[in-house]
Amino acid sequence: MTVLVQSSSVFTSSITPLVGMGVISIDRMFPLTLGSNIGTTATAVLAALAATGDKRRTTIQVAICHLLFNIFGIAVFYPVPFMRKIPINFAKTLGNTTANYRWFAVVYLVVMFLILPLTLIAMSFSLPLLYTFIALILTIGLLITVLNLLQKHANDKLPEKLRTWKFSSSSASVSGPYDSIFFCWKKKVEGEYRGC
Repeated sequence: MTVLVQSSSVFTSSITPLVGMGVISIDRMFPLTLGSNIGTTATAVLAALAATGDKRRTTIQVAICHLLFNIFGIAVFYPVPFMRKIPINFAKTLGNTTANYRWFAVVYLVVMFLILPLTLIAMSFSLPLLYTFIALILTIGLLITVLNLLQKHANDKLPEKLRTWKFSSSSASVSGPYDSIFFCWKKKVEGEYRGC
């Protein structure tokens, strides 16, 4: 299917609802997604072969880099069983977070695909600023990881506020106000519309 539509995004987008409905498991989807990433390189290879003259060598190099990047990604994450769990658990965590906080999907997409790339591009012009930003992101990630591990393995030793992530929400629920902004239409459809 991927070679036919020449897009791993189309394949992934068509198979994701099947996982959501429980038709296939996320563990079964993982190798299919990896295969679609290999299949999508067919577009680059075909385009490289169509190049003529002195540009053919450069286009073939770029196409092979694209192919090898995807192959090495699979070589890192798929053959070793415990490495498979990293992206699968990450996907499950993102899915559970989105199920609990519906606004999270919109924020995640805006941050990961707009704000973060633009910030890194802007900071690439100043290396000390880029290094500072990367160190800040890694520090925040480390703190979140440590807190998650402590919540899971030593929850009774944490202060009451840090035992769950509810300390990061507003007084009632962080989901409520943002859900009414981003998903007012859903409440209207379900008959819970009381004016957004």
